Formats: sequence, C-alpha cells, structure tokens
Amino acid sequence: MKAFILAAGRGERMRPLTDHTPKPLLPAGGKPLIVWHLERLAAAGFKEIVVNHAHLGSQIEAALGDGAQWGLHIQYSPEPPGALETAGGIAAALPLLGNEPFLVVNGDVYCDIDFGRFLKSTADAHLVMVPNPAHHNSGDFSLDGARVVYANGEQTFTYSGVAVFTPSFFAEVKPGSIMKLRPLLDAAIAAGTLTGERHTGRWVDVGTPQRLAELDQELRDAELRKV
Repeated sequence: MKAFILAAGRGERMRPLTDHTPKPLLPAGGKPLIVWHLERLAAAGFKEIVVNHAHLGSQIEAALGDGAQWGLHIQYSPEPPGALETAGGIAAALPLLGNEPFLVVNGDVYCDIDFGRFLKSTADAHLVMVPNPAHHNSGDFSLDGARVVYANGEQTFTYSGVAVFTPSFFAEVKPGSIMKLRPLLDAAIAAGTLTGERHTGRWVDVGTPQRLAELDQELRDAELRKV
C-alpha cells in the first residue's frame, strides 16, 4: 500500500509563519510536522509515499528529497498556485498512487495512530474519526457501528485527516479540477458505503500558531521525560 500526504495547503491561519515556510515543514518537538508522519509510516512498513504540494513546494522537495533517509521512496505531485483542494489533489495524484487502496494523511495534523493497521485494508472509503476538539465541537459525522453517517445531534466525531480510499472513489473528479472531499463523502454516506473508526489516542489539528506552540512544548516535555 502507498501513502499520500496532503501538503499543498497555503496555511492562511498560520500566517505569518507560513509566509516563508510551507505548513508541513513547521517544526514541532524539534522536527517538521511532516517528518513525524514519515517516521511513523516507515516504522509501520510503508515504503512508497506520494506528497502533493503547491505553496513553497520546492522547499518541501528540498527538505524531504527522495525519502531515502527514512527508508522511503517519495514522489511528488505538484499543483498550481492555490492548489486543488483535497479531492482535486488526490485525483491529480492518482497516476502515482496506482490501482490499489491507499492511505491518506493530512500533512498538518499530528497523530499517534499506528498506520500499519491499514496496510492490508481493502476499504473503498474508510475514515479515522477523533473526539471533537474545542475549536470544532460540533464535529463532522456520527458513527453507526462501523458506518459513517451524517451528524445526528447525538454523539459526533471529527474527521482526523487520516483515511483509506480506493482510486475508484475519485473516478468522477476530473484531473486538474478544484474539488473538496466533502461532496464525495456525502455521496458515500447516502449510498451507505462510507465506513469509519474512532481513534482515542493523541491527535492535534495544527491549525494556528498557538496550537503549534502548544504541541511543540508537549513533544519537547515528553522527550525530556525520557531522559
């Protein structure tokens, strides 16, 4: 299985930090956010990684190279200025992702999930959900067993940015088009084919300089406790 890391966003809420540094390269705990993903993917047994980029994308390629330092092989899917949104970006990268299910990971989240548990997945579309953070307390969806359903006013969860998809899930997205992921997820919910699970471990949407600073301090404190 290949993994696709979404790294094309402009990171408007992170400005001025992202004026000169792409968001996935912002450091937390002594290393760029995206490197935490690469290390966990490598440890889980992944070998082939695809990374999309737009804003300051050359910096991402310069920092990560071909991935050899992590025992990975990284390919890049460049996007035009402004990027293509999530579904558009994934659709544009499909020629690099092959014909099998692939793992998708948002480049601007921190998550301690074991990516290895998805290596054998055959799901058409499967989302990892997390408890709602304070800045998004209404959530995105609800879970009915292993099925993702519309938020039902009872217990809701937030989409973590970690998912498994098959290439066919994006068959109707025209290459080069700008398209969000939500319309495809809504269609899958309506068809009863969208599955999901809850992750109860550590997860942070690093969407503001404050949350980045808090995560940085948390990770540094955790490292000191190991000494």
